[in-house]
Amino acid sequence: MGNKNNKVFDPEFVKQEMIKKYPAKVARKRAKGIVVNKIEGEDKVVPEIQANVRTIPGIITQRGCCYAGCKGVVLGPTRDILNLTHGPIGCGFYSWLTRRNQTKPETETSENYMPYCFSTDMQDEDIVFGGEKKLKQAIREAMEIFKPKAIGIFSTCPVGLIGDDVHAVARDMREEFPGTNIFGFSCEGYKGVTQSAGHHIANNELYKHIIGENDTPLDAKFKVNMLGEYNIGGDAFEIERMFNESGLTLNSSFSGNSSYDQFARAHTADLDVVMCHRSINYMAEMLEAKFGIPWFKVNFIGAKDSAKSMRKIAKYFDDKELTAKIEAFIEKEMAEVEKVRLDVIKRTEGKTAALFVGGSRAHHYQELFKELGMKTISSGYEFGHRDDYEGRKVLDTIKVDADSRNIEELTIEKDEARYKARKSEAELDALKSDKDFEMNDYVGLMPDSEEGSLIIDDISHYETEKLLEICKPDIFCAGIKEKYVVQKWGVPLKQLHSYDYGGPYAGFKGAINFYKEIDRMLSSKVWADIKAPWEQSPELVAKYAFNN
Repeated sequence: MGNKNNKVFDPEFVKQEMIKKYPAKVARKRAKGIVVNKIEGEDKVVPEIQANVRTIPGIITQRGCCYAGCKGVVLGPTRDILNLTHGPIGCGFYSWLTRRNQTKPETETSENYMPYCFSTDMQDEDIVFGGEKKLKQAIREAMEIFKPKAIGIFSTCPVGLIGDDVHAVARDMREEFPGTNIFGFSCEGYKGVTQSAGHHIANNELYKHIIGENDTPLDAKFKVNMLGEYNIGGDAFEIERMFNESGLTLNSSFSGNSSYDQFARAHTADLDVVMCHRSINYMAEMLEAKFGIPWFKVNFIGAKDSAKSMRKIAKYFDDKELTAKIEAFIEKEMAEVEKVRLDVIKRTEGKTAALFVGGSRAHHYQELFKELGMKTISSGYEFGHRDDYEGRKVLDTIKVDADSRNIEELTIEKDEARYKARKSEAELDALKSDKDFEMNDYVGLMPDSEEGSLIIDDISHYETEKLLEICKPDIFCAGIKEKYVVQKWGVPLKQLHSYDYGGPYAGFKGAINFYKEIDRMLSSKVWADIKAPWEQSPELVAKYAFNN
């Protein structure tokens, strides 16, 4: 496996180069999070990777915080819940529309608070004397101006440190404003190891405060909840189009282009499909345990995987008319996709990529690169757990540490009145016996990645630069924090956290958009002419003014 410099990619050599300058103790720890991918047997057994552990102090990480995962990721795309950040204004501004979540309110007068940034704007005196009074006043102002049906309160680091109780404030304000659902999230930025903790907290509070509020189902067949799709760059719009034209009904979305009412009726769906496993698997399991909704993993990134996922849904419902409609839709869409792919692959085949993107994206986007004849030489997550890498089969072997115990674990009991078996035990057993179906399962990133590729959890800034120096992949996919450093190395970076100004990249039309975007970036001549600052002028050299 080579790159454009005709070097042979030796993953073990790259790994050793990444860790050799670390102190011995740090090197031993980082070595566990940098794994050469070896896939053994039909069961696709892969090496164990260290994940979901604290970043080593002094190492520059690309991770986000618990608050970012809760407010910025899971609740951010919901248009009619007024999301109020209790903390300094910087936290509220940071999590406001930075992921380019899009939404389409039903009418011009429908509630849509996404264009606004709501914060209590805590100052020094609030840290000293407490901010609960200020929080209550902010809620009263929000009620006076907007009269929302729901308000979510999100705790930031100072709130946890000084002890403000957002849940008590929420209870008081629900009494003051009956009819408005007001609830809090204990998602202080430092809680947990990464933003993954915030995902879990968001799932818990949505389940406790909204799920099951509306028992009236949609008057439609084949009602599906889409879990873990956040409508970055309009991805959810494309998936909704695919559903509508195939005879499926989107019941609820968690949380791209979502609404409060969708969450409230989520328990009435016939099926849950999961895109981002890490951020939303908790909700899938809770909906199944309490209300009986089966779930399975899908991937709508890449044309082939989109078709596979649509067929998987058709197989679940086992309806001849629906299956025929889905097959006709796939045939029509794939004809258009193939025209573009066959043109673009002439210029992309044989090139290399590296992907370091949160959620399941470092896994999903490898499929799009495969469709372009490209190889992913290295990949990893910022906030993945071992099951995101190795698959859910390792769940029983994962030790729960102190950081994970900071997050409330809900006890979910079957709702005797509203539990409904969507499939008989025999039907579910038949689906589970099909190893290609993966009911209630996720195979993980590593079994689907290239044999011999380098899997890196929580890649550091230094490790990123070593990867670029040694391998110089043809394209690097990561986030905004890494973007400009990577480009200074003369390597194009595709921003896959918020797509820069591109998208959608989901589904069939999204695949076409992605093909064209990668073709444009790889075909550009500018990257060969870029010289980094350290290449244009010598490094500063210093010496001691005196010696003892």
